Amino acid sequence: MIGPARAGFAHQVRMMRGTPDWFLALFTAPLLTAVFVSIFTHAGRGDLSSYGVLAPALMALWAMSLQTAGELISRERENGSLEALLAAPAPFAAVLFGRISAVTSISMVAFAESWLVGWALTGDPVRIIHPGLFVITVALTVVAMTGWAGVMACVFVLARSARTFQNSLSYPFFVLGGVIVPVALLPDWLTWPARAVFLSWSADLLRDSLATGPVDAAALRLLIVALLGAVGFVLSHVLLDRTLRRVRMTGRLAHA
Repeated sequence: MIGPARAGFAHQVRMMRGTPDWFLALFTAPLLTAVFVSIFTHAGRGDLSSYGVLAPALMALWAMSLQTAGELISRERENGSLEALLAAPAPFAAVLFGRISAVTSISMVAFAESWLVGWALTGDPVRIIHPGLFVITVALTVVAMTGWAGVMACVFVLARSARTFQNSLSYPFFVLGGVIVPVALLPDWLTWPARAVFLSWSADLLRDSLATGPVDAAALRLLIVALLGAVGFVLSHVLLDRTLRRVRMTGRLAHA
């Protein structure tokens, strides 16, 4: 499994070198940072500038994962190579997760972009008070995002157009994930659905890592992110196996 995943990772990096549209989320992250930080600054809430820096980075991470899960399947279908990938000796799931991991890893560049833009706009860089917690949270978030991108890939295999799902799964999860507005400020009826999204725990932890004072129940919250990410990996493997078996039986591999 490690060999095919590594090969998929390297293959995706090579493909992305000559395809700028893979990096669309990295182009929009600095612009969104400028918008959010400017709104907070002009509203007299400079203390919330860190929210405006973190939100675009998390949005880029989610957007690139959606793009990867969708475009990988649709592009392989378009060029007629999906059947060959499934017939290859290497497990398709391992190759797919290797390719998704490449994009989610590259998407972390958005954190640096947002931080630099926030620094340029405010003249004061966002300080990470708890760097250890910040690094661990980012790492767990990227891993969890990879697992759940695999779940979405199963839907995209059966979908006639992956872009339909890409467009509909972005902003609802930005709200449920508490990307810009913490879950605690959402209506009560949204609290439980939001807490089922790992991104809501990650966003709260990242904001807390920038705040002074101790972080409450940090270990437990990190564990929840890890568990929700593990659920994504398990579910993606089960769904991918059943989905591929179904499209083989129905003859809908090339066209949904």
